Amino acid sequence: MSKMFTLYGAQMSLYTGKARAYLTYKKIPFREVFSSVKVYKSIIEPKTGVRFIPVVETPEGEFIQDTVHIIDELEKRFEAHSIYPATPKQQLVSEIFQLWGDEWLVIPAMHYRWNKNNFPFIYEEFGRVATPNMPAFVRRFFGKKLASRFKGFVPVLGITEKTIPAIEDWFENHVLVELNKHFSTHEFLLGSRPCAGDFGLFGPLYAHLYRDPVPGAILRERAPHVAKWVERLRNPPKNGGKWLEGDAIPDTLIPLLSRIFKEFWPVLMHSVESVQKWIAENPDVETIPRSIGFHQFTIGGISEKRAIMPFQQWKLQRVVDVYNKFDVEQKANVDNFINASFGLKIEALPLSKRLQRKNNKLVVA
Repeated sequence: MSKMFTLYGAQMSLYTGKARAYLTYKKIPFREVFSSVKVYKSIIEPKTGVRFIPVVETPEGEFIQDTVHIIDELEKRFEAHSIYPATPKQQLVSEIFQLWGDEWLVIPAMHYRWNKNNFPFIYEEFGRVATPNMPAFVRRFFGKKLASRFKGFVPVLGITEKTIPAIEDWFENHVLVELNKHFSTHEFLLGSRPCAGDFGLFGPLYAHLYRDPVPGAILRERAPHVAKWVERLRNPPKNGGKWLEGDAIPDTLIPLLSRIFKEFWPVLMHSVESVQKWIAENPDVETIPRSIGFHQFTIGGISEKRAIMPFQQWKLQRVVDVYNKFDVEQKANVDNFINASFGLKIEALPLSKRLQRKNNKLVVA
């Protein structure tokens, strides 16, 4: 039996970028198979029961879907150069940045892809799904039709005419500025070794905001150190690197964490409350929907409606689980850091009904 893993994904896929970077960093032997319509119908859907990429096939024939699940499973098999820090504050901060990258930076990623002039590049990219071996003009034709489905998801994320100016200001003048400042003095988030948070950021910052023409030009011009970080994670250091000593959190991450707790955290809290209420009102429903209505959110000082996504509770549970593993002294140190810097308590999350993934779908645990 071959020891080679198989990554089913696509270059333009946000989460495939995250999985590919992880496999590369860990030096896990893999081949990549482009997720064409044929591959979706013959492999991805039959083996996972869903239509989402990336999917990793193990040498034993197991199919793993979702990047967090993929990474968790492979970390058990490949323990060297773990991406999970061993010390409490760094563990927690790493998970928070992974969550932020996976679930919040998708907002600028989707905006800059679909509301800017990235065409015909994107149409050709998506056209490969339906007609992978056809000329570019044919791929553009089919890609335009396929891409319209993804573009239709943009308003669901709260990306509207009202919020677009705020999203661009928030991303270009705050997020990129702070990330660029950080990566001017640190190779990765927590030192010279990438953590789970780096891979969470990599998905949107590479697949959408670095590769796509318009945001890629903005990123390279305004945040050259972020561009260099992208290239470092695409071609990671051979020695694995080191995290900062003494469980240190760089001062340059504090402004970013402040924005996360100010803007993203309230959305997570209300999402959890909504999920708990939905479960109580729908006790006989086995599978949790991907969205359960809409709620208000604020980005860059502008409020708008966006979908409530239960999957974010499942991701947030990871942060809580990391915290709950700490002993009394470790919790005290983390509490002091989170409370003193941001006025929050991780343990105060209303998670009476937990979610779990069963057959790649969300259910009540």
